[in-house]
Amino acid sequence: MSVRYPRPLRPADRVGVTSPSSGVPKELQGRLDVAIREVEARGYEVVAGHCMSGEGHVSAPAAERAAELTAMLTDPGIRAVVPPWGGETAIDLLPLLDWDRLREAEPTWLVGFSDLSTVMTPFTLLTGTATVHGNNLMDTPYRVPEGLLSWLDIVSAPAGHRFTQTPPGRHRATGRDDYRSRPDVRAFTLDTPGRWTRLDGEGDVEAEGRLIGGCIEMLCNLAGTACLDVSAFARAESPQGLLVYVEAGGDDAFAICRNLHGMRMAGFFDTANAILVGRTSAPDADSLTQHEAVLDALGSLNVPIIADVECGHVPPYLPIVNGARGRVVHTETRSELTQTLD
Repeated sequence: MSVRYPRPLRPADRVGVTSPSSGVPKELQGRLDVAIREVEARGYEVVAGHCMSGEGHVSAPAAERAAELTAMLTDPGIRAVVPPWGGETAIDLLPLLDWDRLREAEPTWLVGFSDLSTVMTPFTLLTGTATVHGNNLMDTPYRVPEGLLSWLDIVSAPAGHRFTQTPPGRHRATGRDDYRSRPDVRAFTLDTPGRWTRLDGEGDVEAEGRLIGGCIEMLCNLAGTACLDVSAFARAESPQGLLVYVEAGGDDAFAICRNLHGMRMAGFFDTANAILVGRTSAPDADSLTQHEAVLDALGSLNVPIIADVECGHVPPYLPIVNGARGRVVHTETRSELTQTLD
C-alpha cells in the first residue's frame, strides 16, 4: 500500500458536508450558511447531508452517520468531505464503516480535526488515503494569517505539491467568537504572542518523515487496536521514520499525561523522528503543567519534542496532511513545517 492522494479540486467540483459526530444547533445555522457560502465562493458546489441535527451530542444514529460518510467518500462526484466541527463520540462509527469499500474507492479528501481524528487517522492508516487535519467547516470563513494555509488551499493543490507553513507568532489565549450574535465573523482575535517551544532540550531541530497524528483525547482510545497501527504504516510507507503530531483538546494535564503514557506503551511513538505538540488552552494541574505532562510521558523517547505548534484547538490553524512527507525545522530564528504531497 502506498499513500493515495485524492486528485486536486477543480471549479464546479462537489464538496460534501456531513456531521460524523456533532451536528449544528438551529441557533448556529447562520454560521453554517456563511461557511458554506465561503466554500461556494471558491467555485465548488456544496452537497449537505441528512446527518446534521444539533439536537443531541450526535447528529444521527451511528449507522446513519456511518452510511452517509461512506456514501460521500465513495461517491466519485464528491471530491472532498468536511464536517462542521468535531464532537465527542465518533468512535462509534469505526466498526460500522465499510473499510473494504473505502479502500477500493477512488480517494476523496476528508478534512477536519478534534473528534474527526477518530475517523481520519484510521482512514489514512487503513486505506492509505491522505487526510487533512485542519480547520473544520465552521472555521473556514476566517481569514488565514500570513504564513499559514486553509484546507481549501491544500485540497486544490496538484499532486507532488510542496508547501511550507510558518507560525504567525500570535494566537488566541482566551475566549471564543459567539456565532449566534456574529455568524459572519471573519477576523481571528490573535491577542497573545507566542512561538514554538522545544521541550526536550536545547539546540536546533531538523527532522523528516511522513506525518501522522491527531487529537490525544480521541486517539488514546484506539491505542493498541488495528485502527491505530502506526508502526505498520511506518514500515510500509516511511521506514526511515515518521513525524508524529498530537494535540490536547481540553483534558487537564493529569489526563493528558496518562493518555500519552498509554499511547507510548501501545507503540504510537515508536517510529517517531520528532514529535510536534499542538498549542493548547487545556488546564494545567496543581503540580503538573501541560508541557510537563508531555515530557513525563514522552521524554524517555529521546527524540525532539516541539510544542505550541498551531495544529490544535487554539486558533489559528496550521493544517497537516496525514500521510504527506514532512520536514520540520526549528531554530532560534526560524520555525517551519514543509509538506510534500507524494
